[in-house]
Amino acid sequence: MAKLRAGVIGIGNMGRGVAKNLSKGGIQTSIWDINPEAFKRFEGEKFIEILEPGEMAKKCSVIFFVVPASPQIDELLKGPRGIIANARKGMVLYDFTTSDPSYTKRLARRSSQKGIKYLDAGMSGGATGADAGKLTLMIGGDMKAFKRTRKYLAPIASEVFYLGESGSGHTLKLIHNMVCHTIFLATCEGGRMAERAGIKLEDMIAVFNVSNARSYASQFRFPKHILSKKWDARSRVFNLHKDLKMASEISDKLKVKNELGKYTLDFLKRAIELGMQDDDYSLLYRDFDKI
Repeated sequence: MAKLRAGVIGIGNMGRGVAKNLSKGGIQTSIWDINPEAFKRFEGEKFIEILEPGEMAKKCSVIFFVVPASPQIDELLKGPRGIIANARKGMVLYDFTTSDPSYTKRLARRSSQKGIKYLDAGMSGGATGADAGKLTLMIGGDMKAFKRTRKYLAPIASEVFYLGESGSGHTLKLIHNMVCHTIFLATCEGGRMAERAGIKLEDMIAVFNVSNARSYASQFRFPKHILSKKWDARSRVFNLHKDLKMASEISDKLKVKNELGKYTLDFLKRAIELGMQDDDYSLLYRDFDKI
């Protein structure tokens, strides 16, 4: 049986964990990043090799994009040294970005014209989930290609949901993030009220976590990154704003009311206007009153 080969393009906070868990699962893993410093974290790793995207496309059956957004993938697909021009027969692309589903569909159509299957795979679990190989994936695209390559997902995801046609995975990821970040801000608002009333924030979180107000924010974000004063949720305020903006645009296209999501978007916009674009988003609680 031929050895499984996969590629990971983008080995930052999320992609690093994806690549390491693929290799730990015995899959020969090729990696690439525009930042040469990123490769240092893989020195001495078994089953890891550094390959440019075009060369990766010649060798790998599956390539995972863990880059900022669709425009970066667009560039990687183009040209004589790009992925499409060099793709091996039957290759499948997995788009792990959080992106506009309409752009995703365009990339999928272009790839399909060259016989390449393109699946969007929204991720949940954050950098800690990627590190642990316990991501939740929301998949859209060709079902046969998904079933054929599902074995590549086993080392990196504990939950995988196939949702339907191209764009479905990215659509649900944006809805997921809209709800997740809105709950986070509601928890921040509650925390400020509690502290103003003379109640310790840690006591509010302890109560929430055994009551109906519990959430991912109360169970993980607040204890690990806010109560600890570490402020290290490993995602920028910019990323939250980008996701909420796209979710808002989808709600407008669907003619669905999205007032709570748009309030969250407005709050994030104000944070960016205060210069917090590149700050860790856990700092939104520290600076909540100022924002």
